[in-house]
Amino acid sequence: MAKSFDPANVWSPFGAFSQSVISGGGQTIYLKGQVALGQDGKVTGDGDMAAQVEQVLQNISDVLGAMGGRMSDIVSLQQFTTDIQAFMRCGEVRTRFFEAPYPVTTTLEVSSLYDPRLLIEITGIAEIPLNRFTMPETAQEKHQ
Repeated sequence: MAKSFDPANVWSPFGAFSQSVISGGGQTIYLKGQVALGQDGKVTGDGDMAAQVEQVLQNISDVLGAMGGRMSDIVSLQQFTTDIQAFMRCGEVRTRFFEAPYPVTTTLEVSSLYDPRLLIEITGIAEIPLNRFTMPETAQEKHQ
């Protein structure tokens, strides 16, 4: 079970994130960067940052859910956005997916993503407790 830690001698987080997360004892999941593609593979929310953040976080939730995971199992996120100001106005969307203790988070503004209609990409690391983790039947050996 992961625990968050916000030291008293470091500035307090002002959003849905923690300064550090201590983890161990579960199944570590490395998440591919998710963009605002719906199940059909088409861009969702063209030009709408909030809609894209919602889709990206839903994609992440669905990936974790397929293994018995939850958004609360995420320990670290890296967010890449083409418009940091628009992204910062989407805090309410994040609070629908996360509650304290929050994952550690790094957010960077980038000049573009692989499709100019995409505004946000989020990747992360999660730790699913072993008592909830379910190995997907279609999982393949990475190294043989």
